Amino acid sequence: QVQLVESGGGLVQAGGSLRLSCAASGSIVRIDDMGWYRQAPGKQRDLVATITSFGITNYVDSVKGRFTISRDNAKKTVYLQMNSLKPEDTAVYYCDAEIITSWSKPRYVYWGQGTQVTVSS
Repeated sequence: QVQLVESGGGLVQAGGSLRLSCAASGSIVRIDDMGWYRQAPGKQRDLVATITSFGITNYVDSVKGRFTISRDNAKKTVYLQMNSLKPEDTAVYYCDAEIITSWSKPRYVYWGQGTQVTVSS
């Protein structure tokens, strides 16, 4: 019943900005870590950024200083502010969240459907 709904992807020119949003809904007891991953054509899905429930962040080196991950626990939403975008940032971006849906079940990682980010030269 848990769903992660993404928005904010699109086509931008190099140097531009986008803000991705991902809102969780459904039978949620608690959300722990949340994050963003991306997958370019022909490549594996790689970490972009993660954020804990306490606000501790982690970034892949290639986006440090350009991307900022944040979360709004009241809205059950994670954001990715992407500035100074480069063509190599082009990928399908996926949000994920470690969610407890029931105290009788283990924590599980849920994924969004993916949203395309395309950065033109």
